[in-house]
Amino acid sequence: MPKNDPPHADLVLEGGTVIDGTGAARQRADVAVAGERIVAVQVPGSGPPVAARARIDVTGRVVAPGFIDVHTHDDNAVLVNPSMTAKLSQGVTTVIGGNCGISLAPVLDIEPPPPLNLLGAREAFRFASLRDYAEAVDAAAPAVNIAALVGHSTLRVGTMASVERRANAAEIDAMRRLLAESLEAGAIGFSTGLWYRPNAAADADEVAALAELVGACDGVYATHMRDEHDGVLESLRESFDTARRAGVRVVISHHKCAGPRNWGRSRETLPLIEAARAVQPVALDVYPYTAGSTVLEPEMVDPAIRILVSWSLPFPALAGRELAAIAADWGCSQPQAARRLAPAGGIYFQMDEADVRRILAYPPSMVGSDGLPHDKHPHPRLWGTFPRVLGRYCREEGLFSLETAVHKMTGLSAGNFGLRERGRVVAGAYADLVVFDPETIEDRATFDDPEHPAAGVEHVIVNGRLSWSQGVATQHRAGRFLRRD
Repeated sequence: MPKNDPPHADLVLEGGTVIDGTGAARQRADVAVAGERIVAVQVPGSGPPVAARARIDVTGRVVAPGFIDVHTHDDNAVLVNPSMTAKLSQGVTTVIGGNCGISLAPVLDIEPPPPLNLLGAREAFRFASLRDYAEAVDAAAPAVNIAALVGHSTLRVGTMASVERRANAAEIDAMRRLLAESLEAGAIGFSTGLWYRPNAAADADEVAALAELVGACDGVYATHMRDEHDGVLESLRESFDTARRAGVRVVISHHKCAGPRNWGRSRETLPLIEAARAVQPVALDVYPYTAGSTVLEPEMVDPAIRILVSWSLPFPALAGRELAAIAADWGCSQPQAARRLAPAGGIYFQMDEADVRRILAYPPSMVGSDGLPHDKHPHPRLWGTFPRVLGRYCREEGLFSLETAVHKMTGLSAGNFGLRERGRVVAGAYADLVVFDPETIEDRATFDDPEHPAAGVEHVIVNGRLSWSQGVATQHRAGRFLRRD
């Protein structure tokens, strides 16, 4: 082809407004895709039209990088439900699994304790290595990409006779070997869930001994901190100190100030994070709701807040009901009801809206759903997180510009998690793209009706293949396991 000839494309998104994921101002441009890559971003009048096999008129719509959900528990979902409709329908093209210290690999044939049971039952834990898991993902051909963190709780359960204590030297060596093998197989990092029982006995020395392996290969350490309630400041300091010792960049997972006593304390936590960022690499993610969701256990029950049951193994019909109402029916306390419902999950209305807004607006914060795909009555964040940010917090409330909102869920996320060649609309990048209507995009999932697709997401392209169009999944499932570069 002569040097100045325009590229040929399989598909051109024509006439849209490109928001490129970097935070830069929007511009009108055509986006051309050939194979798995973007081959041109062409401003009208800047050259001859790109020849293409197919064209889609996206006039009046935004063309943006596919959204990156940095905080998920989709490890098993991409295998058992590879259509991934909950994510694809809201414009997500890549998910990060293995958060909160829990990952599906590397561990084999265990009876998963809470919270590992959020990923599935015993039969789900069938991968002795991350390499085996990655091969299973590629064989399943999910509709979205997945990159994997290795969970500390998973490592502990797989190597320790009891997780109720700190690991000894031999156990730490065994965990280090598994983590090193996982990093070699393409894991992007390591996560902890120090608030949860399988991980809580680990001290900072144990965490640092593992996290330093991640730092040595420029990976990511993501942490569900030891305490997001009264001890939130101390837990932030522990997270920063551990990461600094290990020489690794740290992501504070789903940052929040939980429990009514701590509402408003984001005025303290965000300056502390900002000070840490001045001396070390620190990132954070947040979901746009005042309720969280995890396992339901008696010691986690706070009668001062509303709690919904999201699933219960012995009482499946009670999913979606309030714990207080169930306790009243049974004539017992809420902790007693939680014990009777177990194993179970709960949705906890434990945050203040002003804190959520303040953390969302903080420029370094990324967007992550923390959705739980196996819950019978899931938190609506599983289906609605990204359109909720764009519709409610950006368009309706003006918390930030549309360019900033897109950056928080694309380019910023790709940079923090080392996903090179994704998260931007630029020639040469992988063609993960979303087309949405900025005037109508909104979440439709609610706490009463949580599995409702969003409005306003018109087209989603994953690795160059049109995977979602006008409210319907296509026949293409083009996602894959993303290995660390």
